[in-house]
Amino acid sequence: MANQTPQQQGSSLSAFLATLIPVAIQAAAFFILFLILRVRMKRVYRPRTYLPTVPETLRSEDLPQGRFNWLNPFRNMPDEYVLNHQSLDGYLYLRFLKMLMIICFFGCCITFPVLFPVNATAGGGQKQFDLLSFANIPKTQKNRYYAHVFVGWIFFSFVLFIITRETIYCINLRNAYLMSPFNASRISSRTVLFTDVPTEYLKLDKLHALFGATIRRAWLTTDCKELGKEVEKRDKAALKLESAEIKLSKKANKRRLKAEKKAAKSKKDAASAGNGVDVEAGVTSEYLIKKDRPTHRLGKIPLIGKKVDTIEWSRSELKTLIPKIQKEQATLRKGEGKLLPAVFVEFTTQAAAQAAFRRMSGRKAPHMNPRTISSTPDEIIWKNLKIKKVERMGRKFGTNTFLTLMIIFWAIPVAVVGAISNINYLTDKVPFLGFINHIPPVILGVVTGLLPSVLLSVLMSLVPVVCRLMAKLSGEVTLPAVELRCQHWYMAFQVVQVFLVTTIASGASSVVTQIIKEPSSATNLLAENLPKASNFYISYIVVQGLGIAAGNLLNIGALVMINIVGKFLDSSPRKLFKRYITLAGLGWGTLYPQFGNLGIIALSYSIISPLVMGFATVGFALLYFAIRYNSFFVLGNNINTHGAAYGRGIQQLMTGVYISEVCLIGLFGINTAPGPIVLMAVFLGFTAFYHAMMRRALKPLTRYLPETLEGEASGPSFNFSDHWCYDASKYPDVPPSSITPPAQGKISALLDKIYSRLFAPQKFKSYAAAKALLTQRSLPQYLAEEEEMAYFNPSLTSDVPSLWIVRDEMGISKKECADTRVEVGEGLNITDEYARWNEKGKIEWDVAMLEEAGEAGLEKVPIYQKTTEY
Repeated sequence: MANQTPQQQGSSLSAFLATLIPVAIQAAAFFILFLILRVRMKRVYRPRTYLPTVPETLRSEDLPQGRFNWLNPFRNMPDEYVLNHQSLDGYLYLRFLKMLMIICFFGCCITFPVLFPVNATAGGGQKQFDLLSFANIPKTQKNRYYAHVFVGWIFFSFVLFIITRETIYCINLRNAYLMSPFNASRISSRTVLFTDVPTEYLKLDKLHALFGATIRRAWLTTDCKELGKEVEKRDKAALKLESAEIKLSKKANKRRLKAEKKAAKSKKDAASAGNGVDVEAGVTSEYLIKKDRPTHRLGKIPLIGKKVDTIEWSRSELKTLIPKIQKEQATLRKGEGKLLPAVFVEFTTQAAAQAAFRRMSGRKAPHMNPRTISSTPDEIIWKNLKIKKVERMGRKFGTNTFLTLMIIFWAIPVAVVGAISNINYLTDKVPFLGFINHIPPVILGVVTGLLPSVLLSVLMSLVPVVCRLMAKLSGEVTLPAVELRCQHWYMAFQVVQVFLVTTIASGASSVVTQIIKEPSSATNLLAENLPKASNFYISYIVVQGLGIAAGNLLNIGALVMINIVGKFLDSSPRKLFKRYITLAGLGWGTLYPQFGNLGIIALSYSIISPLVMGFATVGFALLYFAIRYNSFFVLGNNINTHGAAYGRGIQQLMTGVYISEVCLIGLFGINTAPGPIVLMAVFLGFTAFYHAMMRRALKPLTRYLPETLEGEASGPSFNFSDHWCYDASKYPDVPPSSITPPAQGKISALLDKIYSRLFAPQKFKSYAAAKALLTQRSLPQYLAEEEEMAYFNPSLTSDVPSLWIVRDEMGISKKECADTRVEVGEGLNITDEYARWNEKGKIEWDVAMLEEAGEAGLEKVPIYQKTTEY
């Protein structure tokens, strides 16, 4: 190390400061702006307090009173408020961040007092942050490794305990939530989607015979591909007509405003001249000329095709398509079309639906695959229902192969980013980088600290898009399933690329010159320098924690879209209304891997470089604060996984435990410390055994609801010996199938006894506590038509979009509405109410009516469609 330049002898502190200072300045500016704008822009920062589309808005008495207390903007509002007013997923995501914060804080309390002195006094010659890491212990101080072993035992045992407890808590809370009266009475809670259904069971009488008296109704799915195309054409023509009518009115109104302005000026000039001339505004016909009528060309290629009047063409299209589609919808709703191998079955009770969901299997007769339960109609990916079993298997193989290869080859650009974080170590062998040895330390810190962190964040933002696309192409039938699959693959990307590849590239680049000179020293050099890669993650955690938390709090996306971009893009009352009432949601498939990977990084470096956990604790605390605010006041919930994303997220944290233990064993081995190797290897075996037992016991319980409730105090009763089959005696109306549980041997019985002692949800008595967190909510009520139409393909129930145009003072909009109704006929609603042109020629809609009247005002909005809580 003596031949290194001063730039190479340690840039960890300068890199950290170069990252921290600009990010901290930006975060402080964002936070100040948030404090200022929060009071003035309630649509951006407090929409959940007043929007009528929010199921249960925050009560005024729950809001901060008087001056805004930035240390506690929620007053006495617990996290459970999110559970009852937003979603189960939103509440558990907050708990996830808080859990990571607690794990890291406990890790700091355990490791800092012991490992900092052990590492710092070892005399390894390291400087700055590296002085506090494993890298500062030379081979002559092997006995110090025992401190790392035993501290690791304590910390990893704590992590195992937290993961176990949180998994059990998630099971109990999920059960309490799903079995609450509000949720259990929903149609979706009683409905199971079966795919790969044999042709003989695509009949209602066969389904009734199979499920007996427990079945209430069933929806056979039909091939709606052609109908869907017609519906798409109809909706496109309707919206094209709406846009053309607004454009026509806008041109005339613009001409009117110009004429009135000119007339007012002439009147003023005449009055000042004293001649008494009175200039009267022209009549409507003077403001509307023939060339104002919008036109477009038919055909898909621009500038080619017949040129037609858009308004007349759209009316003609609608006149033809509306009755044609209505007739086809009525036919297919009777089941007279081509049937797909999928069926939705609604049972009389939630328990009966769960029984069927667990009993049926695609492997045994009648070979019906239960794909999902409790999924609402708008969560179904309808085009994937036609995919047959063999095709689905091929799609899964293809998408898995693609994503695996993508992980491998994505390592190239990620490795480059990792190398940048230690680029100052490459100057000896890459001549054109020699200038780096002469740049100021501050600039070097930016290059090795902030730049790679930002580049890595941008690079990884592209991955979730691909993962979601692959999940849909693989044949998943619901949006929550797509999100969970995205979570699985995106976490793999995060761990492999953001962590492992970057760590190896960063550690290798720092010693590449010495390895080239002396290849035999590669393992020792990497062992010494891999812990130094933690310096990059300190900067990365600062960017993710401080920077993203401040950005989320300022809500930059909504701030810009609502106040700037929206003013240019929202050219119709429809767009203004939708932007006003639509709340942003969170993508669980992206968020859990993004921040869960930070937890894995902290766990992986917990013993090797404990300082990482200190920054991770602060980072998770800031993220928790920002997302907690947004969950209370800003965010909605677009995807409902019923807590499955949280359950998967906490299990993925085990990756960090395994990586840390394996890395310690490897470092001990390279430094030839047999005692620590054996001790850590023993604990690694214990970790794997314990984790396997926990997964075998608890994994089925994260998917299925319990069979019975023995009492709130003891919690739900689970049958560990038979995770896939309900006790048929409890549901006598469900006829027995060919599925029978396997005979239980002595070993299996012993394992079940161990599982029930270690992992039974009753152990922590958290079911009663979880149930107590839920507030009573009004039960959903359904009209007979809503029940009957619930799980039909949207193409079968889709109505013509109501058209909403802008009222003008010239009467053009009224005339166009009347003409459209006459020419198109019945089936199309068009109106110019509640929207007008203001004195500047901009669109205004009656938002005050909505804010004052609430839900009653919402009913008056022409394009509003009430959402049924299926």
